[in-house]
Amino acid sequence: MEQWQKDLIDMIETVADDVEQFFLGMNDMVDAFFEFTEEITEEVQNTFLADIDAFSTLHEQFLQDLAEPLLEIYWELEDIAEDVDPGFPYAVEPTLEKNAACIGCSHYHGQVYSGNLLVCGMHPHGWDDESCPDWEKGN
Repeated sequence: MEQWQKDLIDMIETVADDVEQFFLGMNDMVDAFFEFTEEITEEVQNTFLADIDAFSTLHEQFLQDLAEPLLEIYWELEDIAEDVDPGFPYAVEPTLEKNAACIGCSHYHGQVYSGNLLVCGMHPHGWDDESCPDWEKGN
């Protein structure tokens, strides 16, 4: 074998060794990259779980500190308003003296809004005599 052939074989072996070392180094880099991304993913998950726990705690605190007292005040005001303020809707049943034509009618609404009685959709102020043309038996 001639010298140039030996030199060519040595050069090819050197290039093959260098390529092998390059890919072995790349393998180490890929492993390091995956390890890094796993650590980042774990940190993000831990932070996310901590944020969920913190949000849950804040939500519970909000319900205890703000919502419950506000709801209690609302319910108390609603009870007071039913007794005092006609602005809140309340029911009125027809009587022989007032809206007699509506007694037993399925169309009777009978709710008072801001002091105004809504008798029914067809006759908002009621019917004048005892025989309404739209009267239908209620349930």
